[in-house]
Amino acid sequence: MKAILALEDGTVFHGNSIGAQGERLGEVVFNTAMTGYQEILTDPSYKGQIITMTYPEIGNYGVNPADVESGAVHASGFVVRQLSPLMSNFRARQSLGDYLRDNHVVGIEGVDTRALTKRLRVSGAMKGLITTAAIADADAVNRARAWGGLVGVDTVKEVTCAAPYQWDADSQDSPVWHDHYQLAANPALGRLPLAKFRIVAIDCGIKRNILRRLREQGLAVTVVPAHYTAAQILALKPDGVFLANGPGDPAALTYVHRTVRDLLGKVPLFGICLGHQMMAHAFGGRTFKLKFGHRGGNQPVQDLRDRRVTITSQNHGFAVDPASLPADVEVTHINLNDGTCEGMRHKKYRAFSVQYHPEAAPGPHDAGYFFAEFRKEIERGRETR
Repeated sequence: MKAILALEDGTVFHGNSIGAQGERLGEVVFNTAMTGYQEILTDPSYKGQIITMTYPEIGNYGVNPADVESGAVHASGFVVRQLSPLMSNFRARQSLGDYLRDNHVVGIEGVDTRALTKRLRVSGAMKGLITTAAIADADAVNRARAWGGLVGVDTVKEVTCAAPYQWDADSQDSPVWHDHYQLAANPALGRLPLAKFRIVAIDCGIKRNILRRLREQGLAVTVVPAHYTAAQILALKPDGVFLANGPGDPAALTYVHRTVRDLLGKVPLFGICLGHQMMAHAFGGRTFKLKFGHRGGNQPVQDLRDRRVTITSQNHGFAVDPASLPADVEVTHINLNDGTCEGMRHKKYRAFSVQYHPEAAPGPHDAGYFFAEFRKEIERGRETR
């Protein structure tokens, strides 16, 4: 079956349908990762977006139920140069094409993703439409232009949990994955440390691997909906609060800004991605939309405190304006590609954040030390109290 990808600037790409039949609108973006398509598709941060993979062949290692980042596929659409006709991996349980169909994802292959990525880099992320319907190119473009977009839209309410829950209460889902040969040789590899501290994670679209990494630090995690107030969170008596990643425009989440502002100075805070941006708003700062965003596993970030450079996994279309931050907030990390703010820390309160993803499934893992840093802040905070 044929498919069409239409952009708001009038560009139209023709290709073959992969996944489900139908029509999907979204913001067309690109991701430069070579692997991790399953984690990308199930990352709630991609709500409302049509993802273009820049690597030419996608799907060669299939999919499996252990590597999803949430309980559903959140991407609006999927664009690839070529969907691999074969899958080869001992953990695979399904082909990517079947997975897309089963999860009602409309996709297209046969697109010149180099030309599409270049257009997005020059013109910026654009409204788009993927459809398998037999419609004229002009009609497809008009439908793309009519979509409202993501600026000013609260998409967090569509992905946050409906009620609080305890993550991995029986300690079965969080251990680092090892094959059965490794575990047979060293059973301790599959054990988790005792959960000595309790934290609350504000779910704005949290990824499961973040929850795993927090639990691996000996932190028992209670996940709460994004609309929870500071009073409701403090009633749970947490030793720390984590601000999760998620989709959409951070400026639209005024209710979360208020919650974070009310938590400052009461418990240690750690934010990732959207959590970083919400913390900036709570501090009194602002965010702005990037031209085409940062999405992929190869973004270089420098720690301004020790000049160390790490390669990071990122997925965001908005960024913190460092000039808007008050004097008692220090910018700690910058992106070496464009100089944007990638991390900050409050000079008075135990509150820090990073724009990128230190949990990075499937990788890189250069920045994984931030979870241990959060635990240390919790330990210091408890000593102070």
